[in-house]
Amino acid sequence: MNRKLLYAVPAVVLAGFIPLESQIVSSQTFQQSWSRARDPGVRGGAAGAGGHIAGMTYNEIKFFELGLEDFNEVENVADGLGPRMNLDGCGSCHSQPAIGGSSPAVNPQVAFAEAANPSQLTAVAAFIRLDGPIREARLVKNPDGTPDGGVTNTFTITGREGAAGCNLAQHDFAKEIANRNIIFRIPSPVFGAGLIEQIPDSAILANQSANSGQKSALGIRGRPNVFVSGRTISGFPNRNGNDGTITRFGWKAQNVSLLLFSGEAYNVEMGSTSELFQNERDQTPSCQFATVPNDTQDFASADPVKLTTSPIALQNFANFQRFLAPPTPSTNMPGGSTSIASGRSLFNSTGCAYCHTPTLRTGNATVAALRYKNANLYSDLLVHDMGDGLADGISQGSAGPREFRTAPLWGLGQRIFFLHDGRTKDLVEAIQQHRSNGSEANAVINKFNDLSDSRQKDMLNFLRSL
Repeated sequence: MNRKLLYAVPAVVLAGFIPLESQIVSSQTFQQSWSRARDPGVRGGAAGAGGHIAGMTYNEIKFFELGLEDFNEVENVADGLGPRMNLDGCGSCHSQPAIGGSSPAVNPQVAFAEAANPSQLTAVAAFIRLDGPIREARLVKNPDGTPDGGVTNTFTITGREGAAGCNLAQHDFAKEIANRNIIFRIPSPVFGAGLIEQIPDSAILANQSANSGQKSALGIRGRPNVFVSGRTISGFPNRNGNDGTITRFGWKAQNVSLLLFSGEAYNVEMGSTSELFQNERDQTPSCQFATVPNDTQDFASADPVKLTTSPIALQNFANFQRFLAPPTPSTNMPGGSTSIASGRSLFNSTGCAYCHTPTLRTGNATVAALRYKNANLYSDLLVHDMGDGLADGISQGSAGPREFRTAPLWGLGQRIFFLHDGRTKDLVEAIQQHRSNGSEANAVINKFNDLSDSRQKDMLNFLRSL
């Protein structure tokens, strides 16, 4: 197969949309074209994830357990689900290989729709499949041509118990697909999120400045110190516009804290309002069946203890993620400890570690279990230009259409779907998708491609050990 043809970027990619039929490339064709080594596949054995971090107090563990209960809870119309949503619970999206992970092998969106309104599957059949990843849809542009980028929910409460009288039409996704105006996102794992939250800005910036000569030689730019001329508060593209601190959660590092990250997901993915997001996204009068905000402090309680100690669901979501332990890597699977050690060394020498920084350290956190700890996340938490091939055509905050946060790799060994839109299950393909016109990763991927078969295999074994 002609390699030049594989490097060519389809015009539709530049519009922010990759044709669905080309999102999954067969492993055989792909590996013959790009690489000799094969993805070892999802690592077997115990999940090594889903529990709380070590060193927590009794009370902190109880808050973690309370958060886990809420994270797993299924919402209904009476609770404030909808009117438009993508699913009815956090745990359904984040379940592979354990609670807090990413999209499972069997997409729960299908059963969710079939249980109440099977006809709604017709509108999303092109991108919601039983064996595919959980997906949310975002439109690149508004009808007038201005930038959009917001989530357009896949389902409505029409036909669900408690929603009598609500008749909402789904968005015309077929039209958006035909117009190449739609992109997708899959759930990102939240393992070790509390450690990520407690990494000081200074540590992120120091790491960004480290090895600047080597990074520059490879074309790795990361974040410039000042992105927008004259912007004195949020001069970095992934800094919070309100207070200037560095944001770090989400595919484009658009959220600054787990509470904000949780509140946005609660409202956008389930349509549930909260103390952070008070108003319904869809305010159709005939489809309002719960007071707003749906999740709020119980001010009417006569028990002052309850008023001061009972967190709302939003706080429970954040606490669960905050206390959720990072995944435990394997020392010998797949390929054995020698191969994994060799792969780790190659990961560093090829330059992968310049963006996927193996370790950042937390600061003086209030919670002792999070204080001055190594977070072995394999990410610099910065956004990088990934070129035309991964471009999604949308901006979030100051992160542009081709920019994405360096995805943390801890837990990658048991991840099924890769990249922001879940376009592939093949780790080798995911690596090669980093190489395209304008990508900061091009030189690094070239170095990977130049490795011998056995060395590529070692690196893949290392990645699947994480």
